[in-house]
Amino acid sequence: MHQCKPLALLLAFLLCSTTVIAQTADTYFPSRFHWETKSPEEVGMNSADIKAAIEYAKANESTNPKDLNIHLNTRNNEPYNNIIGPVKERGEMTGIIIKDGYLIKEWGNPRRVDMTFSITKSFLSTVVGVAWDKGMIENIDDRVQKYSPVEHFNSEHNSKITWNHLLRQTSDWEGELFGKPDWADRPEKELTENVINRKRNEPGSKWKYNDVRVNLLALAALKVWRNPLPAVLRKHVMDPIGASNTWRWYGYKNSWVNIDGIKMQSVSGGGHWGGGMWLNAYDQAKFGYLFLRNGNWDGNQVISEEWIDKARIPTKANNGYGFMNFFLNYDQKRLSNAPKEAYVFLGSGINMIYIDQENDLVIVGRWISDYDAMDGFVKRVIEAIE
Repeated sequence: MHQCKPLALLLAFLLCSTTVIAQTADTYFPSRFHWETKSPEEVGMNSADIKAAIEYAKANESTNPKDLNIHLNTRNNEPYNNIIGPVKERGEMTGIIIKDGYLIKEWGNPRRVDMTFSITKSFLSTVVGVAWDKGMIENIDDRVQKYSPVEHFNSEHNSKITWNHLLRQTSDWEGELFGKPDWADRPEKELTENVINRKRNEPGSKWKYNDVRVNLLALAALKVWRNPLPAVLRKHVMDPIGASNTWRWYGYKNSWVNIDGIKMQSVSGGGHWGGGMWLNAYDQAKFGYLFLRNGNWDGNQVISEEWIDKARIPTKANNGYGFMNFFLNYDQKRLSNAPKEAYVFLGSGINMIYIDQENDLVIVGRWISDYDAMDGFVKRVIEAIE
């Protein structure tokens, strides 16, 4: 385990000074098969207001087709948009509200295993965090080339890229991975020779959401762990928090690599071309609850507080983003009525895991229409607290 550093301790103090204590001796933790329920009134919430918040969420269900193959094939501006990972039809609008550790309300079909798209990135950054906690990665500002000396990091530009750059999506890595060139993902302009062969930004200087580079982080983490990342996640995170055995983390049909003579699949960091984390809403809520409790699960420090502190430091090139996929709320632009210290794991859909220590609250929402509706839903849940 890494020793806490002064900057991390200072940040932890500042964060904790504006939030409730994350855990006490009486803090409740659900078991693998049971999550104790309480009425809204038992945890200081108003039932009528909670009902109105849920009705608001249901009224703002995504209008995207339930056949996600159709949804994924609508990005006509991407020349390499062919689906190379598994895809499944999505379920109905679903949600869970956890207050003070207890299950207050659920709706839709929370047991259904669904794609979660970029929420996968939060699981990926956590797997990297566990490697850092265990000293397998000495410093997140180390160059990745030191740990993964392969062709992906050999060029003059790519050799400068650190774990921190990949975690914050500021690497501007150049190359092709699993048949997808970096420039083909979410292009900002019409793709011309000048755009494709442009001069690269210095790593750390510019933020760009890019799944090719996210998948590169997954591959680099695989080479550090030398074990499939789903197995790592299960052993070090999902089993300790009592997650179900129904979740799956998929890669692509062409993302198999050889590690120590064993064929392993490098998983994807989202569902942009299929794959990614598929799990039920209860497992999403448990993952969020782990972070609500600062990485501790009933006395077991699953992920260090120091790593979570790092993940919540704003990225210089985008102060609303920490480590993937920590969407921060210090400027309160995305969640205008939520506390500044709250944060959310986000994926297309919209899928969300909202984490709010000030109000001791975790909210899972799946298949919300847009960010305005997400903000309106969270606002109504918070306002239900009396």
